[in-house]
Amino acid sequence: MHIILLGAPGAGKGTIAKMLVEKYGIVQISTGDILRQAVKEGTEVGKKAAEYMNTGKLVPDSIIMDIIEERIAKPDCAKGFIFDGFPRTIPQAEELAKLFAKKNMAIDAIINLEVPEDVVLRRLTSRRTCSNPGCQAIYNIYTMPPKKDGICDKCGSKLVQRDDETEEAIRVRLETYYEKTQPLIDYYQHNNAYFAVPSLDAQETFDAIVQRLHV
Repeated sequence: MHIILLGAPGAGKGTIAKMLVEKYGIVQISTGDILRQAVKEGTEVGKKAAEYMNTGKLVPDSIIMDIIEERIAKPDCAKGFIFDGFPRTIPQAEELAKLFAKKNMAIDAIINLEVPEDVVLRRLTSRRTCSNPGCQAIYNIYTMPPKKDGICDKCGSKLVQRDDETEEAIRVRLETYYEKTQPLIDYYQHNNAYFAVPSLDAQETFDAIVQRLHV
């Protein structure tokens, strides 16, 4: 099973992806994670990506696609995988379609998680992350607060609000999303594998997706 999961920052892509992974035994693929892993492993493509990442530049699509091709060829992807937040742009979607055609693979579902902007702002501004680099546990002051205010349950380190999760930063991220990624919805809407689901409650969203997948 091959799934593309779309949605604005804070739409719940990570949460839903993990639930789908658990149910179907497939692999969650995040471009950020696989870029960092390729760099860590020192693969040829990873070395190329590192040249951009170390100077704060965006990694070109050509390198991202090479890393994705490398990743989906690994044995753990044999049962399938889910792209969490990829593709982000129409050119990436076009390159992904070429890659799938090359591999003689099909996209089984393109799922757009729909959520109002005020919900996104509430979700992301209420997130707190463990400051311990080895832990990085995530909490929500409304829906999943720590037992002790401001302190990580797992390791006892201080919880912090990330710089990219202040209201001002989130509005900038949303503007970028609307400009760059929202056009993907128009691009995919005519694909038979595409469907949208409201993403207000994780369990309800997950149940609706499973019902649509018929698997």
